[in-house]
Amino acid sequence: MENTILKIQNVSKTYGQVKALIDFTYDFGPGVYALLGPNGSGKSTLMNIITDNLKADSGEITYKGTEILKLGAAFREKLGFMPQYPGMYPSFTALDFLSYIAVLKGVKRKAAKKQISDLLEAVELTDVRRHKIKSFSGGMKQRLALAQAFIGDPEIIILDEPTAGLDPKQRISVRNYISENAVSKTVIIATHVVQDIEFISREIIMLKKGVILDSGSVSSLREKAFGKVWETSINEEDFGTARENYRIVNVRSEGDKIFFRVLSDTKPDENSTEAAPSLEDYYLYCFGEKAHEAI
Repeated sequence: MENTILKIQNVSKTYGQVKALIDFTYDFGPGVYALLGPNGSGKSTLMNIITDNLKADSGEITYKGTEILKLGAAFREKLGFMPQYPGMYPSFTALDFLSYIAVLKGVKRKAAKKQISDLLEAVELTDVRRHKIKSFSGGMKQRLALAQAFIGDPEIIILDEPTAGLDPKQRISVRNYISENAVSKTVIIATHVVQDIEFISREIIMLKKGVILDSGSVSSLREKAFGKVWETSINEEDFGTARENYRIVNVRSEGDKIFFRVLSDTKPDENSTEAAPSLEDYYLYCFGEKAHEAI
């Protein structure tokens, strides 16, 4: 890949008998990359290996051609990391916390003041910047954790489930902020929420049990679901049977009719019509949800 910033080659990690990652290989350039997969697919393990919080059993990660373990602190200076369960000091205010992170990252006071002000505004925490973190809701803590990842203008930003616990408006705001600030950076987002990354991602990496199941642009992955997504309807009393026979991904009721969206390699019945697939359809198709689990 041209303009490769981060190169991961054959990285594996095992916990006891569980293989969390198996020969993970990928090149990352500027833009947003999404690690998409259910819990236990290896997303958090990979992120913790990239950020040097966890040692891989084998494989190599290079930053612009140099192995990151050799770079040490010089590489970590290029990183911004939002873990899935960020630790914070409850007695700190939001302002105190971001100022503390800026000191740890070696950001000069004047630059830090401007960055912190901009970040608090971006994550909609300006009005509570002097409130103690222990008074924050889960969503507020999540947004503060996102803000700290951008302190110091890092070149590589690792975000583990960045929109967890946010309401729809906040999720849109966070997605927009990430996208706007990823033009010249490498942003890697781990999530199992397809809608959070469908529009902003340059490439999607679909992980299942530590293995890359598929990868590519959103449009290229979506195209693979053509001919596999159908819409049909049945009488309400027949829906129980349909749940057992079809892989249903969406349902709506109108009067005594049930309309639903089905994943199938062949036309489910004579009343079915082919539907335009979404990335979520392809995700559900690949990860094998049964009908009763997908609705």
